[in-house]
Amino acid sequence: MAKIKTAFFCQNCGHQTPKWLGKCPSCSEWNTFVEEVLGNNDSNVVAFSTSNGKTAKPQAVQDIEHRAEARITLHDKELNRVLGEGLVPGSLILFGGEPGIGKSTLMLQLAVTEKNLRILYVSGEESEQQIKMRAERIGLDNNECFILTETNLQNIFLQTEEIKPQLLVIDSIQTLYSSHIESSPGSISQVRECTAQLLRYAKQTEVPVFLIGHITKEGALAGPKVLEHMVDVVLQFEGDRNHVYRLLRTIKNRFGSTNELGIYEMLGSGLRQVENPSEILITNTDETLSGISIASTLEGLRPMLIEVQALVSTAAYGTPQRSSTGFDLRRLNMLLAVMEKRCGFKLGAKDVFLNIAGGIRVDDPAIDLAVVASVLSSNADLPVPKNYCLSAEVGLSGEIRPVNRIEQRISEAEKLGFEKIIISSFNKGISQKNHSIELVMCSRIDEVLKALFS
Repeated sequence: MAKIKTAFFCQNCGHQTPKWLGKCPSCSEWNTFVEEVLGNNDSNVVAFSTSNGKTAKPQAVQDIEHRAEARITLHDKELNRVLGEGLVPGSLILFGGEPGIGKSTLMLQLAVTEKNLRILYVSGEESEQQIKMRAERIGLDNNECFILTETNLQNIFLQTEEIKPQLLVIDSIQTLYSSHIESSPGSISQVRECTAQLLRYAKQTEVPVFLIGHITKEGALAGPKVLEHMVDVVLQFEGDRNHVYRLLRTIKNRFGSTNELGIYEMLGSGLRQVENPSEILITNTDETLSGISIASTLEGLRPMLIEVQALVSTAAYGTPQRSSTGFDLRRLNMLLAVMEKRCGFKLGAKDVFLNIAGGIRVDDPAIDLAVVASVLSSNADLPVPKNYCLSAEVGLSGEIRPVNRIEQRISEAEKLGFEKIIISSFNKGISQKNHSIELVMCSRIDEVLKALFS
């Protein structure tokens, strides 16, 4: 009987050593090494065949025949946009998110409502009856959707040969195991081997594959880091479970932009696509309150308006508090320093709390001016006029700096009925005659204050 060979793998980064170590030399994490069996060379194990009778040969780049492969257009417009205007045949997509955020719901909703595709939905976490209950709640609308509850990867490949799906969904990659590896499902070796076999399957059959993945308590995708390098697209499903809105972001995309954003609303009947996020991110109230301003921002190619809320109060203790939700706290501290140094506002002894309404996070510098307006509005207890929108960056010397693609930002504010928008006077090529909304050009913060509170 042959001796079983084992090795120790770091469960955080996948580093391999012949003996146990307390600290991983690769990622510096402690107590992450687990012993795993290296492999099983049993010839009777059925795997996905990679032999097609052809041997790869090098070709000159100008001799490679270009084939224009049409993307698969999905009915889910938000997912379509995030993927880069369609699903590329043969792509491998890793879809991660927190437990309970709606990953399985979104994938099952795609499977049971996409009429034009034969889809195989493989679940290693739920039974067929449980999936059927959720599918009926979402709404069955695809006669070519097949459900398979299996965790053995070789058996899954046998079923794909019979059904020949046009799209494969795996829920989740951490539950699968290959008979080639004797370690338990979810281990570094199993996740890496299963993903490698699914990658070969996707590339040879031109069938796109969705892999639902777990995340760690730090928020990173579980498994070895090489997993993110192997796949073509990495999607992250975000959102606060206390809010009904979910954000779909792209971390990696070989076939499109990584700046796109998809927004969904979690309902009892599934996830609803939010086609106009500006209307849901702005509070509709007749009451005029201080500390609230509206900013025109961009997420990828999509313009939208967001509500910036600020609260400034006298510090009850010796050290004033600075708190920010949805906005970079260090940038907030910088803007507060600019207001104190360049504009003379004494905010050093005040508590400042900032919130981006709707539970989303924004990194666009174009909302700097809205943050400044909200803070000064709350400090003076003077409301910002409701018909005003702001879109500009604030520099360290107090100047109002221009931002990119200002025309789209202006058009979005105009579409939602705002009468005036404050932008930088350094924006070039902007003409008032092309817009029905009034353009208020400002070069410094004191000019903005005169326009808002005069």
